[in-house]
Parts: sequence; structure tokens; C-alpha cells
Amino acid sequence: MDIFLITLAAFFMILGIVGSFLPVLPGPLTSWIGLLIFHLTDVVPMNWTFLVITFVIALGIWILDYIIPAMGTKRFGGSRAGMIGTTIGLIVGLLSPIPGGIIIGPFFGALIGELMNKSEMDKAIKAAFGSFLGFLASTFIKFVVALIFLGLFIVKVVEFNDVLF
Repeated sequence: MDIFLITLAAFFMILGIVGSFLPVLPGPLTSWIGLLIFHLTDVVPMNWTFLVITFVIALGIWILDYIIPAMGTKRFGGSRAGMIGTTIGLIVGLLSPIPGGIIIGPFFGALIGELMNKSEMDKAIKAAFGSFLGFLASTFIKFVVALIFLGLFIVKVVEFNDVLF
């Protein structure tokens, strides 16, 4: 049963890293679920302090994920249409075979969203840039936290290696 739980925890850790880039999955929260599953094994002792601290961090990052892109958009004069365009552009960029679509998509999505919102071209470009910067900052923070959680998972697996396997 422990091997199954460790495998499931590893799956959630990887899914958390992927979720750092996909707006559908909350990356750090998904990674945290992996940490929780790992601590449910019989071999690894339950460390509530560790789990609570990492959960608070994951929850905080999840909340910031909604605030940071909005701050970037507002800071550069963008609108809600620009933020929606960024999300749609991200999804299209992820699904497109174009290299760098994940970077190009949010920018052009925000630009189209701002232009549809009847903004002038120079204001739309500025707002799209702000939305894009907010998206990059948010994605980077989620990715780093998910990697740190993966690192903590690996350290624990190595620590209990002799008992686990």
C-alpha cells in the first residue's frame, strides 16, 4: 500500500508542476496534495507542522495567482477584457503547435481583448504587456513553489528510502 501511495504522491507532485502552467489546475495546491498523500503512508511519520506550513504557502500562492495578473493588467491600464484575453490566449498557446505558444498566446490574447474593449492600439499594447508580465510573474512563482515542494518530497523519499523500498 505504501508503494501505491508514494506513486500517487509522485503523480500529484508532477501534476502540480504541470498545473503551474495550466490555469485549470492549481499547481502548488496539487503538489501539496502529493505531500499530504506521502505523509499518509505508514512509514513516513505525520508531521502536522510541516503540512500546515506548506498548505498555508500553497493557499497563499493560489490566492496570489488571481491577484498578480490583475495587478499587472491594472498597473498598465488594462481592463477585464484584457485579463480574459490573456487566459484565452494561454489556452490557445498551449494547444497550438507553435513553439513558444505559451508565451506568445497570453500577450496576443490580452491585446485582442483590449482591442475588443475599444482601446486604442498604443493603450492596448501597454495593457497587453502588463497582463503578460502579470501572467509570467504568477506562473514563475507557482512553478518555483511546486519545484520546492517536489524537492521536499524527494528529500523525504531519500530520508526514508531504506524503510520504503
